[in-house]
Amino acid sequence: MEEKFRKAWERCRREAEALGVRMRPLERDALAQARRILSGHRPSEGFAQLEKLGRLDLSLEALAVSSAYTPLFDDAQANHALELLMESGFFG
Repeated sequence: MEEKFRKAWERCRREAEALGVRMRPLERDALAQARRILSGHRPSEGFAQLEKLGRLDLSLEALAVSSAYTPLFDDAQANHALELLMESGFFG
């Protein structure tokens, strides 16, 4: 499941970068990087740009709340992602 997540995140990042969204490179342990980002109090890098473009589907937060990857994250991380997406009107 972790490798599947990494590939999905890489795909989303490539699509976002093609839209002009700048992001830091993925670390060797992408899952640890994702967990660290989602444990913070801010959105992931590129979130605001993706929001402006109407492409939050490409965000780390959207991946984290996807049923395919939710088991990889603890409740606090998943809830943080969900809150950010809800505040941005992603589900509306």
